[in-house]
Amino acid sequence: MCGITGVAAFKGSPHPTLEQLKTMCDSIFHRGPDQDGMHIQDGVALGMRRLSIIDLSGGRQPIFNQDRTILTVFNGEIYNFRELRSKLESKGYTFATKTDTEVIVYAYEEYGIEFPKYLNGMFAIALHDTVQKKLYLVRDHLGIKPLYYAFNQNDLVWGSEIKAILASG
Repeated sequence: MCGITGVAAFKGSPHPTLEQLKTMCDSIFHRGPDQDGMHIQDGVALGMRRLSIIDLSGGRQPIFNQDRTILTVFNGEIYNFRELRSKLESKGYTFATKTDTEVIVYAYEEYGIEFPKYLNGMFAIALHDTVQKKLYLVRDHLGIKPLYYAFNQNDLVWGSEIKAILASG
């Protein structure tokens, strides 16, 4: 099933901590008992719990692009990832895994914010572009995969379940 969560601090607000992110990930442990993944950079914390289905050994998230400037955590399945991967490889992108998650970072590199138009599947995505200093939260076109979020004066907080937001403190 998998689950994602995270926090983005607004300018001048305290940055999220690893302890905070771990608490949020632990709150959705049941969504992905196989692995957790966490990354904090520039006031943006991305976390996830993984139920390994595709690329059992190489699909650990977050997934980065080659120069580690774009990263993503993802819940769902990209049905057309093999076709999309082939198209991106023909454009010169090199993949390090066999997972559907990796096509997300390269689709974003190739197509920009229009990348979800190229994804066929059910998904909730958090993508951090560290160069452009942008964070994107994206759901599939029908909204099959849940993605809840909340704002306060300091943060944007999100998760696959409301309990992850509540666990953020």
